[in-house]
Amino acid sequence: MASADFTLLLPVYAGDTPDALRLALESSTVVQSLMPAEVLVVIDGPISAALEAVIDEFEAGGAVPLTRVRFAENRGLTEGLNAGLERARYDVVARMDADDVSVSDRFSKQWPLLEAGYDLVGAGMVEFDDDPEVCGVTRIPPVGEENIRDHARTHNPFNHPTMMYRVSRVREVGGYEPFGKMEDYWLGIRMIVSGARVENIAEPLVKYRVGSGAFARRGGWREAQTEIRLQKAMLDMGFIGRGEYLRNVVMKGAYRLLPASVKQVLFRRFVAGGLPSDQKSKDTQK
Repeated sequence: MASADFTLLLPVYAGDTPDALRLALESSTVVQSLMPAEVLVVIDGPISAALEAVIDEFEAGGAVPLTRVRFAENRGLTEGLNAGLERARYDVVARMDADDVSVSDRFSKQWPLLEAGYDLVGAGMVEFDDDPEVCGVTRIPPVGEENIRDHARTHNPFNHPTMMYRVSRVREVGGYEPFGKMEDYWLGIRMIVSGARVENIAEPLVKYRVGSGAFARRGGWREAQTEIRLQKAMLDMGFIGRGEYLRNVVMKGAYRLLPASVKQVLFRRFVAGGLPSDQKSKDTQK
């Protein structure tokens, strides 16, 4: 099986499940048409023996060399990702969450764009609840650097579990910075402002586990305050104007306070560009 010189970066913490982790690792390595040259698992605090056993299994399997970075206590995703960037052997890193699934040709489609000189490449993704073979809404990102930049002024233009990026460029903008649950969005903005070459592939290359509490976790006063802080940072760096700032604070701050069921409908209708996968295939045939 062919491989390329990039690192798969996969954070794990106590809340992950062994079956999901096994599928995330398997889908991103042994079944890929183009495999990473290294798997870097960041273990964020104590985890169960069952999770350790899954990592042991893949380390012993030897399909891709596996390295662990371990924190004695849970430090959070931002510190985990930065630790992974420090330890990565290669200048290109592919993000992966421990409960998602990579489509088998994900890397063979993203890698050529990195080779062509892009610094950050994302892709579409399709949602699922428990069974990755039963897919729901497809989240389609903006394609083309101008469209990505325009979209970033109001929403994250990159589906975070799909991101592949050049570590040297990420380090130039300061790496990951604490920003609530928006550390990937904030990184993408800083990459764009720095002049990094960015692109998306519209095709869904990751299956994203939504789960029952996904939209509830993105709401509440704390998330609204983080949203306002992000908008202020974008204003201060000149990425958005004052009018855009006021609009975003009102609309996005209010969105964070809506019930989870309402946020889910609005996000899929106006942000993700998504349709149920069966409806999307029907529309494509028209």
